[in-house]
Amino acid sequence: MPELPEVETVCRGLQPFVEGRRIQTLTLRRAGLRFPFPGGFAEKVAQARVEKITRRAKFILKHLDNGLVWMTHLGMTGRYTVIDPDGPSRPGAFHHQAEASPSTGGKHEHVHAVFEGGLELIYSDPRRFGYMDLLPAESLWQSRHFAHLGPEPLSNAWHWRDLLAVLDGRGAPVKTALLDQSVVSGLGNIYVCEALFRAGVSPRRKAGNLGAKRVERLVPHIREVLQEAIAAGGSSLRDFAGAQGSAGYFQHNFDVYDREGEACSNRNCDATIKRIVQSGRSSFYCPKCQR
Repeated sequence: MPELPEVETVCRGLQPFVEGRRIQTLTLRRAGLRFPFPGGFAEKVAQARVEKITRRAKFILKHLDNGLVWMTHLGMTGRYTVIDPDGPSRPGAFHHQAEASPSTGGKHEHVHAVFEGGLELIYSDPRRFGYMDLLPAESLWQSRHFAHLGPEPLSNAWHWRDLLAVLDGRGAPVKTALLDQSVVSGLGNIYVCEALFRAGVSPRRKAGNLGAKRVERLVPHIREVLQEAIAAGGSSLRDFAGAQGSAGYFQHNFDVYDREGEACSNRNCDATIKRIVQSGRSSFYCPKCQR
């Protein structure tokens, strides 16, 4: 599933194409994805202008000039494709297809928007685990999608003391706790594994027993890993593609994720990377470096 860096990459790729453009038509090629599309979706979006595109946690938000926000969660295999009639000289977007022929409705293409100037935006999703909603901007953060979310890990307002306070008394392993979107939003399996390794914290350790020193050390590493991944265009494992259809390449920088049985990347460590399953998710770690 795309995590914060991948979703941020999508947003940054779409912005130069879509922001400021008016949607002429929106075609829905099925009744819904993981959930049904909201009533009147196509009619409410058509003729609206996209004022800006932002991200909250793992959600893409297209803010429209009619007071509504078109929200997308990519699920496991969601992908936006831009077909740009102006050609490849323009910046890339998520799976950009410059000078491609107009879409004819492929098997997995479920949402098709046509903008002024002829630009097309297509959402495809083979497994249909993604979903969309249309929400009033004035009550966006009170909606069921966002009301429970914790702070953004890249926000300057998020302090290590905030994380220490929310983890206090939790008996779950720290790895599990950090995947809880009410603790901190946007984190996923890959980047939690990598941040815990850099901070020298075992994924097995109980969240409530981390202590101030470990939490103070962990938070900067969470930010560091996310920022590096965004700069690398995210991580490509199976389904993710970034700007201009290219794959992200942060996976080449993994210290522990998906490296079971390989040597620890720390020069002074002779241990090998281990894998355990926690709450149904694989955790990768070095048993010697992470305590």
